[in-house]
Amino acid sequence: MDAQTILLAMSLPSAITGFCFWLLERRLMKGQRAEEKKDEARRQNEAIVIEGVMAAITLGEATAKAVQRIPDAHCNGDMHDALTYATKVKIKHRDFIREQGIDALY
Repeated sequence: MDAQTILLAMSLPSAITGFCFWLLERRLMKGQRAEEKKDEARRQNEAIVIEGVMAAITLGEATAKAVQRIPDAHCNGDMHDALTYATKVKIKHRDFIREQGIDALY
């Protein structure tokens, strides 16, 4: 065996192994990018859901306040209690989201 044959016999398996690892790394990176896109979509969905909940609470508060101003409407204590509860939940939720944002920064 001459030196050229020995060199070829040593480099060919290394080249094949390197190519296989390159293919594997490429596949893993593609999967990672897909997961990152899904995570971003989940985050956006979560933000939209939170905004929707806040909008619903705000709409409920506005409706309750409008009904309370109608002279013929006989609002019982349930309407006042519900309005107070909705306001407390909205403030509690807003504070929780704020804390989570601050925790994410630091």
